[in-house]
Amino acid sequence: MAEALSNRTIDIVKATVPVLEKGGTAVTDRMYQRLFRTPEIRDLFNQSHHGETGSQSKALTAAIIAYGRNIDNLGVLASRVERITQKHVGLNILPEHYPYVADALLGAIKDVLGGAATDEVLDAWGEAYWFLADVLKAREASVYAGLATAPGGWNGWRDFTVESVTPESDIIRSFILVPADGRGVIRHRPGQYLTFALDMPGAGVLKRNYSISSAPDSRSYRISVKREEGSGRPAGLASDWLHDHVKPGTVLKVAPPAGEFFLDEASAGPVVLLSGGVGLTPMMSMLESIVGSGDGRPTWYIHGAENGRVHAMRDHSRALAAQARNITLRTYYNAPDPADVQGRDYDERGFISMDWIVANTPTQEAAYYLCGPRPFLRAMVGGLAGRGVPLGSIHYEFFGPADELLAV
Repeated sequence: MAEALSNRTIDIVKATVPVLEKGGTAVTDRMYQRLFRTPEIRDLFNQSHHGETGSQSKALTAAIIAYGRNIDNLGVLASRVERITQKHVGLNILPEHYPYVADALLGAIKDVLGGAATDEVLDAWGEAYWFLADVLKAREASVYAGLATAPGGWNGWRDFTVESVTPESDIIRSFILVPADGRGVIRHRPGQYLTFALDMPGAGVLKRNYSISSAPDSRSYRISVKREEGSGRPAGLASDWLHDHVKPGTVLKVAPPAGEFFLDEASAGPVVLLSGGVGLTPMMSMLESIVGSGDGRPTWYIHGAENGRVHAMRDHSRALAAQARNITLRTYYNAPDPADVQGRDYDERGFISMDWIVANTPTQEAAYYLCGPRPFLRAMVGGLAGRGVPLGSIHYEFFGPADELLAV
């Protein structure tokens, strides 16, 4: 149990938050520069989040500011703590890694704030950091223990063999993964992701997260990966390699399922699944799970794609809906191809209609699960909240540092 923070520390941290806020990402940019001087620490991170967009630095800045503002009321940060915990477990972050981050963060504060970073300020932020670190380490230890002892569970990296590769659209392929040791796997929660350590020739080991696109079972996982545009950039290196070089028989290193975004399987209440583009991957896991459970909970699956060429798993989602009378599908194509027939391949042209959602789904009773690009999520989260959907009923997954959704 972490010891309580001193009142003096709380006062100093809260007083320095406006200074950090004014500086934008200067402290976190500097922190990562210092941190990544140590190769074994640099290699722990997903470097696609540290590219030209600076998304991880923006997300961490938002998290630090939120922590400083609420340091005397940490209960409001519970969801952020769980999100960080799940990311750390996926990346196999261990207690011995925390001192490196402490040194980099405090050094960055000193570098950026200069004379304003007095010994008193540095001591206060040091105490605040280790308080949060102790909270995270305790929660992570609990998660690691649960994963290690669950049927089919493990910690760290485990070898998986690619059993099959299936083209799902012009830009998305699915990969079925089974353990190389022949034993079973832990049943994931629908919506969670796997973290991969991809040893790529010429690029080193890259860490990437991919949502599981299949319902939970004890034998295998399926991921469905979009080939990212901009070949050669960090964001596209891994997806290009998976599409071009990974074949049945390829062995990949995989961490256990992680993530705080998942379907509440204990509830029998109505569910609305909303996805844009490759955001359909966790939704397919949820949809398969709902159909497979046979519990009959009312479910709407609403998906937006550019056209039929890039719409993955269209026939699969229709086949699932045909198995269960409780499933309603609604598909929007923003720019249909001439070969796309309205009423056969898609329902409406354009973007997903908030008017249709409000008119056709139970906004006060349903749980809404959303996944897709940042503009899609901003529009959907804002639209649902603006139409009176309770904020506690809106759950979303963001492909990237989650705090970036609200940080930029």
